[in-house]
Parts: sequence; C-alpha cells; structure tokens
Amino acid sequence: MTTTRGGHPSEDHAAELLSQPRSGDHDGGTAAGEDAAGGAARAHEPRRSPRVSAMMVAGMAALGLGIAVGVLPVPYVIESPGPVYNTLGQGQGTPVIKVTGHESYPAAGNLDLTTVYVDGGPNGPVSILSAFSAWLDKSKSVYPVELIYPTGTTKEEAAEQSAVAMTTSQENAVASALNELKIPFGQQLQAAGLSDGSASAGKIQQDDVLKTINGKDITSLAVIQDELAATKGAPATVVLERDGRPVTETITPKDNGEGRYILGVMLKYLFTFPFDVHISLDKVGGPSAGLMFSLGIIDTVTPGDLTGGKHIAGTGTITPDGTVGAIGGIVQKMQGARAGGATMFLAPAENCPEVVGHVPDGLQVVKVAKLAEARSAVERAGSGGDTSGLPTCDNN
Repeated sequence: MTTTRGGHPSEDHAAELLSQPRSGDHDGGTAAGEDAAGGAARAHEPRRSPRVSAMMVAGMAALGLGIAVGVLPVPYVIESPGPVYNTLGQGQGTPVIKVTGHESYPAAGNLDLTTVYVDGGPNGPVSILSAFSAWLDKSKSVYPVELIYPTGTTKEEAAEQSAVAMTTSQENAVASALNELKIPFGQQLQAAGLSDGSASAGKIQQDDVLKTINGKDITSLAVIQDELAATKGAPATVVLERDGRPVTETITPKDNGEGRYILGVMLKYLFTFPFDVHISLDKVGGPSAGLMFSLGIIDTVTPGDLTGGKHIAGTGTITPDGTVGAIGGIVQKMQGARAGGATMFLAPAENCPEVVGHVPDGLQVVKVAKLAEARSAVERAGSGGDTSGLPTCDNN
C-alpha cells in the first residue's frame, strides 16, 4: 500500500518503481531451459515511457523544492498563549510572593498573571510554513519582527532587556501596592541616561538624583512634567545630588514636537521600602505582570481573601502611582487565562481596541486604568457582588 504527499507518489514508492528492470535488462539474455511462454511474457512487459520518468523526476524535484521553501526563515514573530501563574500560589515549591518584615496572610483563590510565547526574531527564525499556519490559527498572532524588536537585537540583548523590565515591574508593583494601602516609603528619581539632543546635556549626568525643580520636591515623574507644562518651556532650576553633594543647574527644556516640554533625561526610581517583598518566578520576563503582582501583594499583606476564592486573571504594566499601562499579546493572554480556568480578566483600558471581538466564551473582561479600579473589581467579585455593571471594553 502506498501513501501520497500532496498528490504525488511518496519517495519510497517512486524508488520502488524506478528500480524495476525494463525488458531485456536481465543479465546474460534468456536463461537455458526457459520455456517460450515465459520468454513471451517478458517480451510483452510494458516499457516505461521516458516522458513518465521525466514527470516523476520533475514531481520529486517540485516536492523537494516545496519542502525547502517551506522551511526557509521569514522575518516574522509569532505570539501564542503561554502558561498562567497564580501570584497567590507557589512557583517551584516556593511562594511566588514572599513578605518578610511585615505580617502576611494566606490567601485563597487565584490572581493569575498571564504570559505569551514568542517565536521568531532574536529567539530564532520561524519558517514560512510556521508563519502561514499561525496566520490561520485564531489563537496566534503574526507580526513583522521590527514591530516587536528593534533592528539588530540579539537573543542576549532581548533576554537582558526582558529581565530588567521584569525587575522594574516588580519594584513598581511593590510601590503601587504600598501607595494603594497608604503605607509610606521612600522614593527618588535617578538619571539613567540622556536622550539624543537632550536639553540636559552637560548639566545632568548619569546616576544624578533629582531633588527639586523650581523649589518643588521631586517625588515622582508627574512633578517634573506638571512643572514644565506650567512654565511653558521657561528655564527650570533643578537641584541634583551628585556623589553626595548638591548641584544646581538651570536647564531650558525642549518641545518634544507634540507640545510637551521635556528635560531629555531617562529616569529610574530609587525606592526605600519599610519591609521586603520577594517575587520568585523563573523564565518569565517583561513588564506586563505589574498589575497582578500589585494585587497579589495587597492580598498577601492584608487580612482576608481579596478574591473570595474566585479565579481571576489579568495583565498590565504598573507605575508607582498605580497607573495601569498597555501590553502586547492581549488576545493570547485572554485565551491563556480562560484555558487556565479564569472567569474574570482585568485588561488595561489602552488595550480595549484589541480586546473587542476577541473575548473567549465564559470570560468577563473588566477594563481598568488604575490599580484602585482593579482592586475594587476583584473585591466586588470576591464578595459575591454583582459584577455586571463593571466597565468593559465594549462600552469604552
């Protein structure tokens, strides 16, 4: 019995056909004692047409070419649903969130963070067949590489950037949770570098700590933004701390082309927390778990169960002031959440255009822009309250 591949004989079958001897190809002519009937039978064996042989060879070549083309790499990235992790649960035998120096409370239910598998780009090429198959699969998304990774990004650079983003996300999650719970902590802004053509070139250096702007204490990025907006591009007096010494600089901000004035400084937060929060989660990177880390921390350091035992998932970046930001792969994350058992999903308001029309059956998606809104939604679900009135992306 033979098999076919795309309507052509299989390679094994073709080899078998080509190995059969043609009439007159046997060694030494007719064997002694052979009867005439046998010789006549061989004399009437059909001779293979050269055209048939050529067609078979061409078919084999076409099949080989098709296979070769199918495995050629293409400049695309494929996103597919990844696993979910309960921030209230365990990861490899240890709590995902562990608090020391402050009373903590066991929590039931699930506050799942969601993930996405990413194939392609620095992670290794994808083939034409893989990209086409993913394009036909509603659970996956296909994007040009340059929409996901800067040109020339290596696997090592992508891994490092992802790890840094995860660390920053965890620190911001602790800060936002403490802000939400009104627990005081120390917070400063430090220069991580300058942008090209920065207004602060020659005035602010990497690792400088920004203390005040026009006499106002810099406690957050919003303080700087609000002051520059209020003064409409006028020179600003900035007091810095450099190597333990105060430094005062006058800086004229630049218009960023969108009517907003900026100093051209890349900033990072320096926190001093009153207790330690350790988040343990291997092989997960990026900033999109921030919201769910924040909710997990709140549930861990407060009595009772925030979820009331319910299975809730979500995604979103988080800032220290509790602002929830957009993320990538929202469609895959909703699918992963539902497959993991979640019945409610917290989605960043900025992702709503991607959410509409892609919500899995049995999953209620709640639109959130602030940590306080997410906490309120979880508390309502956990208390058994009516969640039908919670904001959705459909009424965006």
